[in-house]
Amino acid sequence: MARRFRGFLPVVVDVETGGFNAATDALLEIAAVLIDMDEDGFLRRGATHSYHVQPFPGARLDPASLAVTGIDPYHPLRPALPEKDALQRIFREVRQALRAYGCRRAILVGHNAAFDLAFLNAAVARSDVKRNPFHPFSCFDTATLAGVALGQTVLAKAVVVAGMEWDSSSAHSAAYDAELTAELFCRICNRFRDSYREAEERARALGWLEAPPTEAVSEDPQMET
Repeated sequence: MARRFRGFLPVVVDVETGGFNAATDALLEIAAVLIDMDEDGFLRRGATHSYHVQPFPGARLDPASLAVTGIDPYHPLRPALPEKDALQRIFREVRQALRAYGCRRAILVGHNAAFDLAFLNAAVARSDVKRNPFHPFSCFDTATLAGVALGQTVLAKAVVVAGMEWDSSSAHSAAYDAELTAELFCRICNRFRDSYREAEERARALGWLEAPPTEAVSEDPQMET
């Protein structure tokens, strides 16, 4: 895994929110799906870690966004955690996966990933969470990958043309969307496995594979993975 993505560990993240502004709008759900690799180099969906999140003090909640997600942030039976608690639980699992695969840093995979990364970074800053395992600005976007590989950029359509089932009644759940995004990411990467192996051979011939990647740790000297 470390060689496949140059020291990065892809982790699929999906968030459900109270709007579109990461600085002002509530983070209401977050899910992270780990990506595993078998002995033949094929990727597959790993464990899912998902949490309901309490709106931070003063958070904006757009009624239109809540209507789409169906989330009642203050429902008495909603088992929501403070942002810091939810993030720390997810980061703990990600750091364990980093150690298991010998990777230096996680990279967020998402469908329109910049949106999820912005809310993740904003929550990290608000909560003053230390040792964020994710790269602060780089990401893998499955909307782009699906557009190239499948000719579709909408998640539901990309999932269907990739040969999977899409349950519209389960959509807009962070866990469901993250799991389907993870399946899509794995399928696309696996289809390009031969292309990767050819490129790896060229990189080996150029002497690039002997030196470990350095970009993964350069932005955050406090990372200890």
